[in-house]
Amino acid sequence: MDTDGDFSAYATARWGALVRSGVVLGCTVDEAHDLAQTTLLRCYTAWRRVQRVEDRDAYVYRILLNCHRDSRRRRWWGERPTEFLPDQPVPDATVEVDVTDSVRRALADLSPPNREAVVLRYYANLTEAQIAHTLGIAPGTVKSRLSRAVAQLATSSHLIEGPPT
Repeated sequence: MDTDGDFSAYATARWGALVRSGVVLGCTVDEAHDLAQTTLLRCYTAWRRVQRVEDRDAYVYRILLNCHRDSRRRRWWGERPTEFLPDQPVPDATVEVDVTDSVRRALADLSPPNREAVVLRYYANLTEAQIAHTLGIAPGTVKSRLSRAVAQLATSSHLIEGPPT
């Protein structure tokens, strides 16, 4: 069995989805790339075990969530002083707020457990049983988290369109 080839094929096929999942979880694009890389590194070092699990994608997403949680525990998210200002002025976010920004803001308002459940269900397309296994919780807990999250998203001011101007 070609272990490196099997891992390489898996990593290539899942890279984009892992990066996008990181962005939806609240990472910047650069942080999402780091998160996906760390996830795949951990998968590679335990690839024989990963190959034996019943649901490989659920297992890998569990690793991704653990890496994400670890990075959030260790990091300071305050100001980051810099010696040089960017050459280009930063565009005014209030002028051009797009759908992606609105969704990210609405997801950021969710609690981390509810946001994780939403990302795994509606972005990664995992079943409730897979999510329960990935998060180590009961399927009923997954359903209640999803129900609360969807209800909160339905009333989110970030997703409600204002009157036409």
